[in-house]
Amino acid sequence: MAVKFSVNLKNLFKSAPKPDLPDNGYELPGQNGDAIILIHGMTGTPHEMRFLANYLNRQGYAVYCPRLANHGAPIQILQMSKWQDFYQTVRQCYLQIRGQYKHVYAGGLSMGALLALLLADEFKTEIAGVSCLSPTLFYDGWNTPWYSFLLPLAYKTPLKYFFYFKEEPPYGIKNEAVRSRIHEFYSRADLHNMEQVHQYGYPFFPLTLLYQLEKLVKHLSSRLEGISTPVQLIQAKHDDMSSERNSQFIYNRVKSNRKELVLLHNSYHIITADQERNAVAMHMQRFFSGQPNHA
Repeated sequence: MAVKFSVNLKNLFKSAPKPDLPDNGYELPGQNGDAIILIHGMTGTPHEMRFLANYLNRQGYAVYCPRLANHGAPIQILQMSKWQDFYQTVRQCYLQIRGQYKHVYAGGLSMGALLALLLADEFKTEIAGVSCLSPTLFYDGWNTPWYSFLLPLAYKTPLKYFFYFKEEPPYGIKNEAVRSRIHEFYSRADLHNMEQVHQYGYPFFPLTLLYQLEKLVKHLSSRLEGISTPVQLIQAKHDDMSSERNSQFIYNRVKSNRKELVLLHNSYHIITADQERNAVAMHMQRFFSGQPNHA
């Protein structure tokens, strides 16, 4: 992840009022009696899961894709969020449909994959399967900045409330057409102009959220060996943000009798919207329907 520091001084001593946010999550009714909860990534948007949602819905699944807590709000609000807030969104989504379907599955992108695993850890056999897409425990992809090892030092200081990373190409996307659309938005965005965040996500990454991700990873890592739900992991071999070590870490620790690791060869981090998104959707549908991977 290529980034640069920015400091939000304008609102240094002023908290933003919490807006009345529209919920741009979505629900798609199904026909086969099963449901899938899709979970977007940190600073992302339900829009990044739309292709998978439509594909899986055409296979008969009901699909629920909530907007994680405070996503879509001004960045000063988002930066104060805790990882528990994000998990609570996913948990409430499940509780609202609990008991309505024969099977409920969960799939998540990046941090969303970790939240999906937490759901399986809490509700055990009630979650029929989990698909982890580009799970991110460590930022160790080929585009990770050299100074990332210094971040834990900032986590322990008030600096974490005022520093942001601005994401730069390739934005987790190998497809040049998609990347160019994202670049058009990201290149003109600043901390006080968040137009189209609902579609492309936040171009800035608050340091506080990286700290929350670290705390989430620590919590989840202590729970992995208690997970026996079927687990699928899909990661790009050339993921620019998180290497395949992330998927391997999870694969080696969960106690699932049925688990698999699928590697892609023509995508970067956002595999839900990149070159092989159709393959991702097909792998998920195959796994949730109980079929083995013959690739």
